[in-house]
Amino acid sequence: MFKPLLGRRVIDVTQVLAGPYCTYQLALLGAEVIKIEFPDGGDWTRGGGKDAELSAAGLALPFVTQNSAKKSVAIDLKNPAGLEALKALIASADVLVENFKPGTADKLGIGYDHLKDAHPTLVYASLSAYGQDGPLGHRPAYDHIIQGMAGIMYTTGTPETVPNKVGSPYVDYATGLMGAFAVVTAVMERDRTGQGQRVDVAMLDTAMLLMASLAVATTASGTAPAPTGNEAFSGAPSSGTYATRDGLVMLAANTERQFNLLCDAIGRADLLDDARFATPAARHDHVDALRAEFAAVFATRGAAEWEEILDRAGVPGVRVRRMDEVLGEPQLAARGLLQPVALNGLARKVSVPSLGFKANGQTVAPDAPPPLLGADTEAVLGALGLDLQALRAAGAI
Repeated sequence: MFKPLLGRRVIDVTQVLAGPYCTYQLALLGAEVIKIEFPDGGDWTRGGGKDAELSAAGLALPFVTQNSAKKSVAIDLKNPAGLEALKALIASADVLVENFKPGTADKLGIGYDHLKDAHPTLVYASLSAYGQDGPLGHRPAYDHIIQGMAGIMYTTGTPETVPNKVGSPYVDYATGLMGAFAVVTAVMERDRTGQGQRVDVAMLDTAMLLMASLAVATTASGTAPAPTGNEAFSGAPSSGTYATRDGLVMLAANTERQFNLLCDAIGRADLLDDARFATPAARHDHVDALRAEFAAVFATRGAAEWEEILDRAGVPGVRVRRMDEVLGEPQLAARGLLQPVALNGLARKVSVPSLGFKANGQTVAPDAPPPLLGADTEAVLGALGLDLQALRAAGAI
């Protein structure tokens, strides 16, 4: 069993998406992740989503997606006794992950500077919109706000349709992955030096790294990148989408060899003898003519048939699929990327993401379902020797 973080305790004071997705990765890697939630409702994604049954149970799909294999401890952090209980938990932990608006953790007395002397080996990770410093550090944000801020929307779509948001909250998910990467490497550094570590992960930074090539090109040229629609990033005229008889096909013939293979595969080897298309530069000069030739050919068959033809020829190409179609692909089943988990108190299962890579040939999936709100409060706090009766009487749990 692949559990490189086995024996590590992570206190998860995050909610919504990026933070919980970060700690979900740590749970998949074997860490004991203790999710801290307010007793009144918990993580607010518990009641979100469009599935009424799951929302009523506090296990809405937006929550379930990134909270399996965690424990839930319900503590009122606005209650002094609750805050002391959290500090006792932190004292037992290797890692603290928080995604408060910058400054909030300090106000609660659980900021890095408040904890580092008492817990000199603690790895303290903060995930936020813009980071812990800079002129925008104080601002909150969500995925679509960062997409607007980072220039993503002006590179998504065509010149006629921009700006457009990317459909999935991929900045949130990428920030969660970046956060997990930061935590794991900080734990390694802590183990190497014996000293605690502070890591600061920002959604804006992550978004810019997702567009690193565009950012570098813009700094070099001083010109903002133009939206390219469904064209390949390479800009090769023989790459991009083409309409078929029943849908779109996306292909990538970026190299000279791939261009030759493509022309042979679609029955247009004659194009290789056309001076307009003899070199990459010539193809760029006559891009409209080349695409017109390809468009006429691709319109003669269905997308699935073209995918098979391109595959046999060794040219990267696929039928453009909807989400429901790709979820039925045998390739996903072979990889085990989505794994069913039971839902406490409900006679149903939901498929959630496994770790994004196989380890030793095996899929790394969650080993426990997402917790009900406060399901582990008594067991976790009781194991620390805390007075549960007093905490209840104080309204802290």
